[in-house]
Formats: sequence, structure tokens, C-alpha cells
Amino acid sequence: MIYEVIFDIDQRLQNIRELEQKTAVDGFWNDQEEAQKVLKEINQNKEWVEAWQSANALLEDARILLEMAAEDNSEELQTELEDHLRKAEKEISALEFKRMLSGRDDAKNAILTIHPGAGGTESQDWASMLMRMYLRFAERQGFETEILDYQPGEEAGIKSVTIEIKGDYAYGYLKAENGVHRLVRISPFDANKRRHTSFASVFVLPEIDENIDVEINPADLRIDTYRASGAGGQHVNKTDSAIRITHIPTGIVVQCQNERSQHKNKANALKILAARLYQLKLEEQQAKKKEYEESKRDIAWGSQIRSYVFHPYNMVKDHRTNYETSNVQQVMDGDIYPFIEKYLVQFGSQN
Repeated sequence: MIYEVIFDIDQRLQNIRELEQKTAVDGFWNDQEEAQKVLKEINQNKEWVEAWQSANALLEDARILLEMAAEDNSEELQTELEDHLRKAEKEISALEFKRMLSGRDDAKNAILTIHPGAGGTESQDWASMLMRMYLRFAERQGFETEILDYQPGEEAGIKSVTIEIKGDYAYGYLKAENGVHRLVRISPFDANKRRHTSFASVFVLPEIDENIDVEINPADLRIDTYRASGAGGQHVNKTDSAIRITHIPTGIVVQCQNERSQHKNKANALKILAARLYQLKLEEQQAKKKEYEESKRDIAWGSQIRSYVFHPYNMVKDHRTNYETSNVQQVMDGDIYPFIEKYLVQFGSQN
């Protein structure tokens, strides 16, 4: 069938056979890290094959039902046939969508950072709302999350947050969220109940693995320690456990304070720095300097990728695809998959 060719089912079956042969070789488990990578690749290929087999079985059942309906065109058979075709179409559409996530880094974990724009408490509160939205989205997708760095606002919300999101194709999905997000609402912090507009930026990077060469020269780093702020107990407040790393050649600054251990904060900060340096390297290789500069525009009017309107009406609209919905609360509860899908259908091949 044509879909079998499109989804490379024969090649995936061959990959499974070759990889499973590797697992039978003496000493395979001696290198646990490499063994886990092989097993992960086997499982990813099997997921594709099993999904295709499920869709193909539905199509085969539909073919049989169609032959039966030719002899006995009963309403019951017609309903069953339509049900099988609808399910098959849904499963094939899901595979087609997944096939779009074929970029170099799409299958990797993601590192997502949120920064509020100008506006103090208003924007900081909006940034915290976005943080919850992405944590809920990750939960819906079955992804694991870990907050690597959390900077609370003085009165409410957050000054910044960096979240590691682990799961198959986490970066492939979340790269659609890169950009400025705009909120319009009646401010809960304004005694006069006036309407306010707030902005926050979202940056998403692929988490790099050990097989990718990103050279970090210790001599290029300035490492500062300081006392963590916000919640965390007496230990956090009494020790210089927070870490700030400046990469002198590029001027990139990363920081982590979420762990009580200075060692863990340093490891997480280096992880974020490596991801940012890798992203910068890709942008240089792919001649995306202009696109990179545009992604660092002011967090303000005219630069937003999506607007969330709570007043005077309810609407969330993506300005890149023009997709919109009036179900604001559902979106804020993590249901952003339709926005991601529309974006990837339209722009996925460009990333």
C-alpha cells in the first residue's frame, strides 16, 4: 500500500531486526548507556510499525465490510463501515503528523524558558500562567518535567523559569511555541479593574546528548555563586548554592538555583549552556542569523506569535496560522495540541 511506503514500514522492520541482533551480541549490556539508546531506537521503530499495523487492520476490516455491504446494504453494516474508516483516517492522520517531526532534533527532549516582558507584576503573573499551561500540556502528552531554574517575582508570578521536558519528540512539538505570547485581561492587581496587556517570551531548545560535539572550554566560563532567593527553606537562604555561568566568547548567561546542591545547580546550568551553544551553532550552519535576531525582538507590541484574550471576549489566536478558539480555559489547562498541529502542518518543514 502507498502509506506503507510513505511511512517506511519495510525499512523500520529491517531496522528492528538489525538492532535486535545487536542486543544478542555478547557484552551488549556492558555499556548500559549505549544499550539504552539501542533499546530506545527499537521501541521507536516498533511504535511506528504497530501504529501502522493497527491502521492497516482497520482498513482491511473496512474492505471486508464494503464487500459485505455490496450484498447486504443494511444500515448496521453501513454504520460499522463508516466507523472503521473514521478510525483508520484518524490513525493515519496521526502517523502523517508524526512523520512531519523528522527534523534533526525533533525527537529530543526540550529545554523551555519563559521570561516576562515589561510590566512588572502583570507580566510576571502571565509568565507563571504560561508555565502552568506548559506543565499541563506535558502531563497530557505523558512527558516528564523537571524545573531546572525558578526565579519568583516579588509580589506574584515569576521573573523566569527553565523547565526540562522529557519525552519522545518533546522538542519537535514544543518548538512551535518559540516566540512572544500576549495576554489581554482585566487585571486582578488593578483596584480600578482596568484592562491590561501583558507579554512573555518563550524560548525552546533541544536538549543535546553526549554524541553531539559541543565544546565548552572551562577557560571561557565565568562562574559566580550566590544565595538562592524565594522558597526553599533555611538551607537555601544560608548557603551560596545558586550558580550563574557566563560564556565569555558569546555573552550567553545561564543560571540555576532550584537545587539545594551547588553541584547539581552547576550541572543543570552547564546542560542549559550546552543546549544554547548547540542551537547557536545550528543557526550559524543553516544561515539563520536573521531568523535568530528576529526571535530576540522586544517582548512587546507587534512581535507576538499568539494572543490570549480574556476580555472583552474569549479568544486565543495564533497569528502565524490564524488558528483560533474561544475555549480560553481549556487552552490554559494545557490543551495547545491543535495550535502545535496547525503550526507544524504549515511550517514544520522549515524548522
